[in-house]
Amino acid sequence: MKKINIFINDKIFEGELNETEAAERIYQLLPIEADGNFWGEEIYFSIPLEMENENPTEDLKIGDLGYWPEGNGFCIFYGRTPDSTDDVPKPASPVTIIGRIKGELDSLKELNQAKIKIEKAEQ
Repeated sequence: MKKINIFINDKIFEGELNETEAAERIYQLLPIEADGNFWGEEIYFSIPLEMENENPTEDLKIGDLGYWPEGNGFCIFYGRTPDSTDDVPKPASPVTIIGRIKGELDSLKELNQAKIKIEKAEQ
């Protein structure tokens, strides 16, 4: 697992990336800064990575980080999305889970804008 720091507006969250190829390639791109878009309780933004869906899934947990190939997107799932049938996030289409964001995520539900910065953390 590779540790990352995720800054969302004035808050900082710890995250870790898993051992997938997508996660490794994203780690090599860091730092990344972007304006986040919202889809329900998901923040997503485009990153400069184009690759096929490595381990496509729609089976997510709150706190999962995903790579969404259709939009070259980095996704932060912290609650219900428009496609959810219960309290867990469901992506618009399959994603590859690339890691997790840690900490108390309920504060993200109050946001209507998100300035994102993701950087490598001390390992």
